[in-house]
Order: sequence, then structure tokens, then C-alpha cells
Amino acid sequence: MNLATTESSPPLSLAIKGMHCASCVGRVEKAILLVPGVKTASVNLATERAEIRFDATPNLAPVVEAIKTAGYEPVMETAEFTVDKLNCASCVNRAEKAFMSVPGVLEAHVNLATKTAVATFATGTTDVAELEEAVTKAGYPTHERRDEGESENLSGSENGAQHHKHEDPSETQVLFRDFTIAGVLTLPVFILEMGSHLSHAFAHGIMDTIGLFPSHVLSFALTSLVLAWPGRRFFVQGVPSLLHGAPDMNSLVVLGTSAAFFYSTLVTFLPNLFPEASRQVYFESAAIIVTLILLGRALEAQARGKTGAAIQHLLGLKAHQARVLRHGEPVDVEIGRIKTGDIVVVRPGEKIPLDGTVIEGTSFVNEAMLTGEAAPVLKASDAEVVGGTVNLDGGFQFRVTRTGKDTVLAQIIRMVEQAQGAKLPIQALADRITAWFVPAVLGLAVLTFLFWFWLGPQPALSFALIQTVSVLIIACPCAMGLATPVSVMVGTGRAAELGILFRKGAALQSLAEVDTFAFDKTGTLTKGQPVLTDFVVLPSFSRDTILSLIASVETRSEHPIGKAIVQAAKQDGLATKPVEHFSAEAGFGIEAKIEGQRVTIGSDRLMAKQGIDVSPLAKEAAALANEAKSPLYGAIDGKLAILLAVADPIAPAAAEAIAALHKEQRQTVMVTGDRRETAEAIAKSVKIDRAIAETLPQGKRDVVEELKRGGHKVAFIGDGINDAPALAAADVGLAIGSGTDVAIESADVVLIRRQLTTVADALAISQATMRNIKQNLFWAFAYNVVLIPVAAGVFYPLFGLLLSPMLAAGAMAFSSVFVVTNALRLRQFIPAAQTATPAEGASHTGVAPLTAQAKGL
Repeated sequence: MNLATTESSPPLSLAIKGMHCASCVGRVEKAILLVPGVKTASVNLATERAEIRFDATPNLAPVVEAIKTAGYEPVMETAEFTVDKLNCASCVNRAEKAFMSVPGVLEAHVNLATKTAVATFATGTTDVAELEEAVTKAGYPTHERRDEGESENLSGSENGAQHHKHEDPSETQVLFRDFTIAGVLTLPVFILEMGSHLSHAFAHGIMDTIGLFPSHVLSFALTSLVLAWPGRRFFVQGVPSLLHGAPDMNSLVVLGTSAAFFYSTLVTFLPNLFPEASRQVYFESAAIIVTLILLGRALEAQARGKTGAAIQHLLGLKAHQARVLRHGEPVDVEIGRIKTGDIVVVRPGEKIPLDGTVIEGTSFVNEAMLTGEAAPVLKASDAEVVGGTVNLDGGFQFRVTRTGKDTVLAQIIRMVEQAQGAKLPIQALADRITAWFVPAVLGLAVLTFLFWFWLGPQPALSFALIQTVSVLIIACPCAMGLATPVSVMVGTGRAAELGILFRKGAALQSLAEVDTFAFDKTGTLTKGQPVLTDFVVLPSFSRDTILSLIASVETRSEHPIGKAIVQAAKQDGLATKPVEHFSAEAGFGIEAKIEGQRVTIGSDRLMAKQGIDVSPLAKEAAALANEAKSPLYGAIDGKLAILLAVADPIAPAAAEAIAALHKEQRQTVMVTGDRRETAEAIAKSVKIDRAIAETLPQGKRDVVEELKRGGHKVAFIGDGINDAPALAAADVGLAIGSGTDVAIESADVVLIRRQLTTVADALAISQATMRNIKQNLFWAFAYNVVLIPVAAGVFYPLFGLLLSPMLAAGAMAFSSVFVVTNALRLRQFIPAAQTATPAEGASHTGVAPLTAQAKGL
């Protein structure tokens, strides 16, 4: 595709949001024109589009950043694709370049392990069809992946599951079939050629029975079949890559096998072209190279198919049908035809088909697939149920609230797929190396041939040829390309099975590098279900009257503390009264009028702000705070009336989770809006390192930024509701969900089991995955660094050490299999909490050191 623009070439058209007037147009145009390489820019307010012309090759990325910096939002789209015929890291680089060659594409990531791609492009500058065409023309047939929910609604869950398989089951079968054919054809060639080298008696027997020339002709015929039939795949992909000047691993195989085959063919049919000492045939090398590489690919495909086991397991949880009430009678209906509001009947032992709310009946439900907890959960009226969980002994009916792509299971699948397709920063080094790896190998092969042809032992031509073929075959960019993505696939998949969802794949690496874990208090370190424990009334006020007034105001609040006060008033049988002029100030408190009286409830900060003296109750407040209780003041018409204390119980296993992080030498911090005394009491209870108290909600982000400025890598753990700014500001944001709330946009990681031990588990699996990636990268690089010189004969003058093409092919095939197999070990990852006794593991009250299981990987 020729991207050079001229005066007559059409400009790129970019949609922009947020423009309201001519001044906006001027600012956007100015911002675009300041970008190097932009020739002209014309912004239209009516169409909300910018027409941009470039001096040379369009580069939209800096334009997009300039528009964002100016305060406006370019409209972007993201599409996912399936990319075929990816075999090595070089293929990945070329496919990514093909995506990026399309004007308007900002970024593209291709994943070798999943054979998928994600491209982000400016809306209106290009479309999916153009992207598919560009990458397909580059030699990698590409088509867009349909959304999980759409495929389900269109064709039912079975077809949807089939669509999302990471490795077409027929691919492995085809590779093993081709390997078998190649093996059958290669075996006679191997026996004829290698038998003659190994045994003089065998060689004489061949000469006396078949004859040398007929045996060579037979080897030629069988090897031709191997190359033209099962080995055809290498030529179909490798030759076009060579012709386009972009050689890949297939090209190396083509050059190596072709060199051995055509040299042997000339020696067989035109022997006089060569000196007598060089009249050696190497048909067996060409045939065995193809056979062994096919075996390696088959084993790799088989192993790679297992890396998607987590997704396949999740897809297997989807029901195909449900029993829906139609005119009062239960009728079996396909999942894709069920709508929100339908009533579904669930019988004992059945899988719950979709998300919904129970309206009739009670039962225990196994939610292990969602939360990782084996203990069944009681479901009664108004309880939420999730599709994919299993009903146990009772029957009930529920009203469907979410279908298709909106269900919790679909969201989980989508998150896992996105994380598995992500490209981690650690992969950048491998990408840079593989960009020039194959051309460098070709150059080394040429040098190897020339060196040994002129300086090698006799027969020099044969010697040079064999070492050149060995160099071409031993080089393996596949292992480099697979080193990171297969580990990411298995690691994020295993994490999902444990209720840890990495929404962003890069968080897998970032989390392992975190040295400071900052926790929100309410709902994170504590249960988030506070209870009213103390109520101190000044002599001139009545307890019941004041509690009734305060509870009336708190009925308008959604804060857990307010709910605790309302609950206490209900238990005392106190009625609430109508509220007027209600107002709330985050981090301070609330205020309203009831029957003409102004009622104020909040922190000492709010009282000080309104000029209300709290000194009469300050001593009691300090004492309560030292007991890890949260003191609040109440005032009537500007006069201090009462002191309330609310206690929020510590979350189960909070202390154990903090201890597990300390064992990993991580610093822990608690951030809360509570009084310092309360915060320090809770911090002491769970042995957290540092408590930062009296922080307003918007101040949590500032705390995170301050920690980062101090040189720390920070993870923030919150409930995902009011902690969004801090979650977004942290290097890694971990949101503790409720089991059903998995779409927490501000978090990098979602912990769908409300157990703090999962924070330690997330760190452990992140560390285990990064260790696995480093092992793979070390192997991939060390393999090539060590064996390519051996294949080139570098050690021959000193040690007489050489590598035959057949051994080179075997080693090359093994390298990729090794990387994938090593990544599969992550499937055996066991969280530290599960290494405790059965009783402890069930309740998650004990956490063993993270080193017990995770560091063995």
C-alpha cells in the first residue's frame, strides 16, 4: 500500500468530540497544525470532523495526543481479529506492520499464542474491511472476531463457544496427520542414507541389490513427496515471504531443505558438475528436517490448545437452554431467545442459565466458578443469581436481569480474552530482536557458506552446505515469539479460575513490581457493614428524640454508617420523620431540616467548619477512636447534642493478607477518612505499616500520587465504588468486587471474591507468571545464542564440534515445545491460602507463605 500523500491524495478525516463553538475549532486546528508532518488541517464544527493532510506518510498518533492535550476527544474504535498463518515472532512483526500501514491506525497488537490481534483506529479514517484486506495481503488471512454476546444471540451458545476456541481442533489433527505421512515417506530415505553411513555391510548390500544410483533416485522420489505434500505448507508461506523481502521462519526452512534437496538432486542426476569428493547426497536431511519440524509444530499446537483451557472451561459453563414460563407454563427455550424480564424456572441440580433476581423459592447455590468458594450460598427472594453457577437441592424461579454479552460470565470471558491478548512491556526486547533476527540469520548463513567453502576441510562444498543448512534450520524465532504470550494466556486463565480478573494484561507485569500496597479501609480492610455501638447524649437532650432525628436524616444517605444508624433506630422502634433541604458534603457529613430544626451529623471537621464546639465530648471521642470506633457528632440548630460511635468489623483474614504481603517484603498503607486515632487502632489490629487518616475521598488519589513521587510502585486496593480516582492513579488498581460486579472500569485487576487473601494470591500469580516469562525468554535467547554458533561451526577448529541438520531440526522443534510446556506449568499454580488445612482453606482464615507454592513455578 503506497501511503505517500500528494496534493491530490485525500486527507484523513478524524471525528472529534467536545467542540462547541468557533473558538474550539480554532484551538483544535492550531493544535493539529503544530504537529510535525501535518501540512494542512481543516476542522468543521457542524460535522465535528477534522480533515488532515500530511507532508508524507500519515502519522495520526501525535495528532491524537495533540487534540487530547487541547482538551478534546478524538473518536476511536477498537476491533479484534483472528489472524491465520502466524508461525513465529517475525510473522507477528509483519502482521503488526501491515495493520499499522493502514492510515488511521494508532496501535496494533498481534498475539502469536492466541493468533489474534487488537487494532485501535480513528473512526472514519478506515474500517474493519480495509484492515482485514491489508493484513491478508501481507500473507496472513485475517477476519474480525464477533462479539461474544452477538455470536451467542445469533447462533446460540454452542456456536459461540466454537467460535472462541483459541486453537482450531483440526489444526492439531492436520499437523499430526502430515507428520505421520512425512514420517512414513522419510523412514526409507533415512534407512537408505544413514544405514550406508553407519554400516559398511549395509552399504555393500545396497550396492549389490539396488545399486547406488537407483537408491539415490528412490530417495529423490520419496523426499520430493515429503516436500511437495506434508512439507508444502513451508513453501506456500515461506516463498512469498522471501519474494516480498520479508523472510520468516518458513523461509529459513525452505532455504535449508531446498539447499539440501537441490544439491543432492544435482549430485544424483548431474554428478560431473562436482568433484568426486563432493558427490554426497543429503536427501535424508531435507526429509527429516520437514518431519521433525512438523512433529514440533504438532506438539506445540497440542500444547498451545491447552493454554486456552481456562476460556474453554468458562465457555463450558454456559447453558444452552432454559425453562421459561410462557403463559404460566414452563417451556424449554434456547438461551439466545431469552430476554430480560423473562421468568426462568430452575430445578434441583440444574445449571443457572442467566443472571437474574430470585422471585420465588429458596435453594443453596454453588458459586465456586465465580468466587472460588466451595461453600454453597443460600438464595432466597431478591437474591442475585449468576449464570453458570449450579443450583443444589432446592427449586426456585428468577427474573432475568442480564443476557448475552451483559452477563457476568460473558464479562469475565471478555476480560480474560483481553488480558490474554495483551502485550506486556517485557516483550518489547524480544520484539526488537526478532525484527532483525531472520535477516541476520540469512546473512550469517551466507557467511558460513563462504567461510567453509574457502577454508573448510574437504569436501569443502559439502561441508559448507551442511553447516549452512544447519544454521538456517537451528534458528528459531518461534520460541522468542511464544515466550511471553503463552505464559500470559495460562497465567491470566489460571487467575480467572481463582476469581482474579486481570482486566489489563500489562497489570500482570506491573503487579509483580509493586512494592507498596495501599488499602482503602471501609469495605476493604473492614466488612463495610458498620454497627452503632455507642451513643453519648448531652444532658439537655433526649436520647430517643435525637436518635430519631438523626436516623431520619440518615435515611437520605447511602453511606454504610448512615445505614447502621437507621438500623439502630429501627431496632429501638423509633419512627423516622420527613426530611427537607437535605445536603451532603463528601468527607464531612450531612445536614437537613426536620420540623423546622436544623440537624447536622458528621466529623469534627464539619463541626469546626460550622463553628460548633465539640470539646465537651472530645475526651469520649478520643477514647472511642482508640477502640477502633468511628466517632461522629450530632448538632441541633448549631448546638452540640450527641456523640455517636460506629464500629466496622475487620474483614475476615485481613491480618493474614497483610502478613502474607509482609513476607514478600511489601510495604502496606491504609488510607481512610476516619479520625487518626481510629485509623491507627485498626492499623495496629491488622499490623499494617502506616495509616493515613482524615483523607477526603478526592484526597486518596493525592496519597497515591505522593507515594509514587517517593519512588514507590503502588497498588491501591478499594471496593471499586468511591475509590475510582485512586484506583486509576495507582500503578495497579485492584477492585474487590461483590462476585457479580465485575465491570469495574477504573481497576486494572478485579477480585470477585471478597477476601483480602486474594490480594496476596494476585501478587503471587503475577510473580509466578513473570518468573515463567523470564525462564521462557532466557531459554529462547540462550538457545539461539549458543546453538547458532555451534551450527555455524565456530567450535569446530578447537573442539571438532558440529551440528548436523537433523539434530538442528530436532532442537528447533523442541525449543518451541519447551516454551509452551513450561508455560503450562502455571496451570498447577495453587494459591497460598489453599495450602492450609482443609478447614482453614475453606474459610480462608489462614495464609501460608507465598513462597510455599507460587515460587516453585
